[in-house]
Amino acid sequence: MANPLYDALFGPHEGRATPFLILPDGREISHDAFLKTASRYASAITAAGLAAGDRLAAQVAKSPEALAVYAACVKAGVVFLPLNTGYTPTEVSYFVENAGAKLLLADPPAAGDLAPVARAAGAMLETLGAHGDGSLAEKAARASDNFPPAAREEGDLAALLYTSGTTGRSKGAMLTQKNLLSNARTLVNYWCFTAGDRLLHALPIFHTHGLFVATNTIAISGGAMIFLPKFDTEAMIRLMPQATSMMGVPTFYTRLLDDPRFDRPLTRRMRLFVSGSAPLLAETHRAFEARTGHRILERYGMTETNMNTSNPYEGERRAGTVGFPLPGVELKITDPETGVESPQGEVGVIEVRGQNVFKGYWGMPEKTKEELRENGFFITGDLGLIDEDGYVQIVGRGKDLIISGGFNVYPKEVELILDDQPGVLESAVVAAPHADFGEAVVGFIVPAAGAAPDLAAIEAALATSLARYKQPKKLILIEALPRNTMGKVQKNALRDQVKGLFA
Repeated sequence: MANPLYDALFGPHEGRATPFLILPDGREISHDAFLKTASRYASAITAAGLAAGDRLAAQVAKSPEALAVYAACVKAGVVFLPLNTGYTPTEVSYFVENAGAKLLLADPPAAGDLAPVARAAGAMLETLGAHGDGSLAEKAARASDNFPPAAREEGDLAALLYTSGTTGRSKGAMLTQKNLLSNARTLVNYWCFTAGDRLLHALPIFHTHGLFVATNTIAISGGAMIFLPKFDTEAMIRLMPQATSMMGVPTFYTRLLDDPRFDRPLTRRMRLFVSGSAPLLAETHRAFEARTGHRILERYGMTETNMNTSNPYEGERRAGTVGFPLPGVELKITDPETGVESPQGEVGVIEVRGQNVFKGYWGMPEKTKEELRENGFFITGDLGLIDEDGYVQIVGRGKDLIISGGFNVYPKEVELILDDQPGVLESAVVAAPHADFGEAVVGFIVPAAGAAPDLAAIEAALATSLARYKQPKKLILIEALPRNTMGKVQKNALRDQVKGLFA
């Protein structure tokens, strides 16, 4: 019986003694050992009463065992629902109830707080600790490692990932076996992964970046992951000479650049650095290349689609862009009001179509209809353009668009100029309600280390670079921009700070 996702990601590696996970202390877990652990977890999960199509929600620390639970769910046909470890019990309650999860997997210390959550949702509660402890681990230790893969089809759900919910209740993106498998195959080919790769993995595994982009790509290629529980500069520098590739968020790269030990000799074995989940500053691109000789490859994806575009592996990796649509992915820019395709070079909403695009939002048919067209194009909500050379540029989120005095202001355009000013590390531009203009532009500035930006000089520079309606009515110094776990700036939090600024 076929299980396309398991058969492609893990099936070919059963019995292989080659390393799959390399831990920070030097221990190695082979493909065979990992997959036997996954089989025991699959046995334990099904013994608890879960069948193919049931949902398992997991809020646990990153560990080899936690990753084995994901592989176990794929093998058993159980829909995997990973949850951010920073979510509160109240937030977890929404996800578990909304998804109708049959089992909630928690860290042992959180069991007391999450027991009422599971009970209210009618879900079982099991625990799994970072060191392989917990009730599910104990049951798996006694279970059989001879578990046959459940029969699944490409259109069956494999995972349920909830969006960040910055504009309301989070939506559960339904990802099928075909969605995950097609994207993994594309990335292996496009980024040239082989069984000889060792990926430095410091990303969380509750997010599409660390779980599906990184893990699935390495799994299908037969390579190995140097598996860190989280980003740690000391560990990254110590282990990088053993690696060939790395995936990270922009913060990873800026932190590495802050350490003088991060240089060309340290990265001489590396062939690929990938960045995503948040925009990478052009300044970081340049500084990284000057220090290491490597040019970071930036790409663009989202929860509902996995990866959509990528800068080329061979060819120019252009700062400020996310490259070209991946093979098998169609991308167009449309007018947000009419849906009509926009001329090249004009800003509009990014729409994508391909086997990577999700099935819809769990339990939200109307929301699905709003964002997923009948012809298969998904309206991403991201604003972008395609330049004269075909590179895709992300301008911002649709909700981030500022309309001041009837004129559209794209925050990215203002941020790029702010970022170039003396003493500025980075910036973020948002709208504040304004009686005369409807919305006014406000700029938040993070000073560079030891710097004191001259706000009057910056305002003068903006006046020579931008039309008056695009110029911030107020510049505010801030110690750091609020970000989510994946490094994305939380502009909703900044908007909350300035909603009464011009009252």
